[in-house]
Amino acid sequence: MADRTVIPLLEKQRGRRAAPGGPALPPQRGARRPLALPLGLLRTARPRQWIKNGLVVAAPAAAGELLSARSAIQLGIVFVLFTAAASAVYLINDALDVEADRAHPVKCRRPVAAGQVPVPLAHAVGTLLAVSAPTAAALLCNPPTAALLTGYVVMQMAYCLRLKHVLVLDLTVVTSGFLMRAMIGGIALGIPLSRWFLITTGFGALFMVAAKRYSEAVQLADTPHRGSTRALIGEYTTGYLRFVWQLAAGVTLLGYCLWAMERGGAAHGGLLPWRELSMIAYIAGILRYAVFADRGAAGAPEDVVLRDRGLLLTGLVWTALYALAVAEL
Repeated sequence: MADRTVIPLLEKQRGRRAAPGGPALPPQRGARRPLALPLGLLRTARPRQWIKNGLVVAAPAAAGELLSARSAIQLGIVFVLFTAAASAVYLINDALDVEADRAHPVKCRRPVAAGQVPVPLAHAVGTLLAVSAPTAAALLCNPPTAALLTGYVVMQMAYCLRLKHVLVLDLTVVTSGFLMRAMIGGIALGIPLSRWFLITTGFGALFMVAAKRYSEAVQLADTPHRGSTRALIGEYTTGYLRFVWQLAAGVTLLGYCLWAMERGGAAHGGLLPWRELSMIAYIAGILRYAVFADRGAAGAPEDVVLRDRGLLLTGLVWTALYALAVAEL
């Protein structure tokens, strides 16, 4: 009798409820973690991916328009709005892909796939952010900025619903998202966008996107998950994806070199041709990233950029050289 009395008490203390004639159920952790749902929503919004939205400063930085308080405030607003729009896409995408994510060895841990965030809630919060970001841009920025952000949201939603199932268009849409990030800062400040800037940024984005897809294809080539983890991962061959990222790397290098040669620092009164010298660091950075792409280890671009010391050092050198070119020192 004593044992029959003690066992239910122990199960109750452990947060379990003993079923008559059956095994004890696992503890309900959600009840002990009131912040689990907000944290799950935050994780679904991909905070680690927000670093990509730093591209909003690309055009103003290239034009040397970062020093004024007005520019800093406006770019801060644009960064927040683009982050909200991108987070909306992540939330809705995870809600739509919940079954596919559950079949993935890593993505099954995402909050929506794991059941931490209900699918209807992810849809609702994503829709709210998708509507609020362009609306706020129309109120706080100029009409072209609101139009570009609206175009980004519409294009990404089309990607989630249909375009990610269309060969080549899926790569184009993702690449265009990066290009829009790089454009929106200049549009918000009324800065004319150079054709070389657009070519270099666009093909640089395609290089990273194709390298990411190539790495995913290499890593999943011999696993049963290959066809179920990403809509088209089984349709592309590794040879084709390698061709795309190599082509994009070559074009972005050529575009940057032509841009730098056209606007050499010495021609504008600088002590040295800093912009031309920056080609060395830029080429080194692309070649360094290509090492990871060739190994099939560029599936998470943010990890490659932030964890590789050589790439970080190269990026710092390039930033310093380009800053000197802009300042014409």
